[in-house]
Amino acid sequence: MSALSPMAPAPAPQPLAGPSGAAIWDDAVLAAALMSVDPVGTGGVALRALPGPVRDQWLMIMRDLQPPGAPLRRIPLHVTDGRLLGGLDLAATLSAGRPVAERGLLAEADGGLVELAMAERVAPNTVARLTSAFDFGEVILERDGLAQRSAARFALVALDEGVGEDEGLLNALLDRLAFHLDLNAVRHHESISCDWLQEDVLAARARLARVSISDEQVEALCGIALALGIPSLRASLFATRTACASAALAGRETVEEADLACAARLVLAPRATQLPPMEPPPDEPPPPPPPEEQQDQEQNQSEEQQEPEELEDKILDAAKAAIPANLLSQLQLGALRRSRSRASGKAGATQNAPSRGRPAGVLRGELRAGQRLNVVETLRAAAPWQRLRREERARAGKSSTRIEVRQDDFRITRFKHKSESTTIFIVDASGSSALHRLAEAKGAVELLLADCYVRRDQVALVAFRGKAAEVLLPPTRSLVRAKRTLAALPGGGGTPLASGIDLGMMMADSIQRRGGTPILVLMTDGRANVARDGTGGRARAFDEAKAAARLVRLSELAAILIDTSPRPQAQGRELAGEMGARYLPLPHADASALNQAVRALA
Repeated sequence: MSALSPMAPAPAPQPLAGPSGAAIWDDAVLAAALMSVDPVGTGGVALRALPGPVRDQWLMIMRDLQPPGAPLRRIPLHVTDGRLLGGLDLAATLSAGRPVAERGLLAEADGGLVELAMAERVAPNTVARLTSAFDFGEVILERDGLAQRSAARFALVALDEGVGEDEGLLNALLDRLAFHLDLNAVRHHESISCDWLQEDVLAARARLARVSISDEQVEALCGIALALGIPSLRASLFATRTACASAALAGRETVEEADLACAARLVLAPRATQLPPMEPPPDEPPPPPPPEEQQDQEQNQSEEQQEPEELEDKILDAAKAAIPANLLSQLQLGALRRSRSRASGKAGATQNAPSRGRPAGVLRGELRAGQRLNVVETLRAAAPWQRLRREERARAGKSSTRIEVRQDDFRITRFKHKSESTTIFIVDASGSSALHRLAEAKGAVELLLADCYVRRDQVALVAFRGKAAEVLLPPTRSLVRAKRTLAALPGGGGTPLASGIDLGMMMADSIQRRGGTPILVLMTDGRANVARDGTGGRARAFDEAKAAARLVRLSELAAILIDTSPRPQAQGRELAGEMGARYLPLPHADASALNQAVRALA
């Protein structure tokens, strides 16, 4: 079979080697220089690195490249809206007797840089404030009796200190930053070189407005973004601005192929959601036309129609070299994280509390038992009205007070805390399960129990066999007690699957009523043969099990079904679908996969 035959198999994709630590560092330094050349056009950098000498070295280089006098502000993790956006200057207002505004961190950073500490843990409302400033280039303040607009055009350096794939920046923030850097693979001896100086950045800034990029080059960048599966249009815009900044930094006023390759490598490759498609084997060329017709075709064919395709192929090769070697595994873990974001039924869900937990803003209301008065915010609410209140008291013939606080000014501190999670193991101890995989199921449960203990979650154990189900272990944090109960679990008898799910649901409902968050982990082979009333019959028993599973889905409980059959059957997958649960066949799920599945719901 010839290589040009349409039946020839396509060549297998070669694994990506990924860039080395030194190459990653060089690109990171180049990204810092390009961001300094065009801070507003590139948005900034998402820097994933743990605190250490490598990150400190990059931050020092980035700060040294900034123009003299450029403002630099650092946003702490739990910044308040008043400090971030600006608001009423309480001390000056109380002293002057009239509203006095103060600028926020974003307005103070206009024309400079903002460093966001521990960006992976920033509250969503803070991210919303930042993205609004990105989109409009200004901060709009309408609070505390004030109404003002302040310019806020800056570049953001988001410091991501997340460990593993479970922690990371919100997509709304990542999408507005041109450069996504990961320095965890860079060693200290590799983080030394820097080819750029502050003078180079200043000269490039002055040259940037004169840099031009052709339509064919923009089309090539957009085509690469499409080939890499990048859905956001901002990525193509960032790549265009980065290519222009690269040309300005190199002393040119026209974008060249090297600048496009730099933009594809720094902006598009880290955003890739798929590997570039393989080229199909070429077809046999058609017979050549007569010499006269061939000459006419060559004259009529313009270079502009061929150049974008050739240019796109060259730039795509540069992007491939920068794609991480483990892209596919990272995409799978990303899908696992996205699948856990359910509106309700989520383990460890954040709940409001009157007096305990982490402060989460204030609300207006009466001071009641168990609530905490926020004195500063109360004074802030009362300050703008002091002059009017003094004049009102003077007209009424009453003596004036220094500060008059009324009931409408009271501000109550809100608190939020994560509810306690309880993992309910519903274990199939019937004869079919005991014959096949009960011992392995016990081992898997012990691994999950140890992980729950580390997270300080409670665990409960429900077993079903014979004609009914029973609670072997009520919710507890005692790992030793849970293991002892699990080891003594006998096996044998029928499979009352519906009864086991019903009992697990009753326990979950009790936990929810106490303010907790339950997780159901059902371990079964799915071969129900005992109905709720204790009578036999596989068809009826499985129908009742599916009906019980639907109640789990309607209750929006987080659930996992682990199929303990030696060969996964259709019953387990169908039951997981009825429950709205994640399906994991035990033969293909090792200990780490089980732990990741439970953590994804926790």
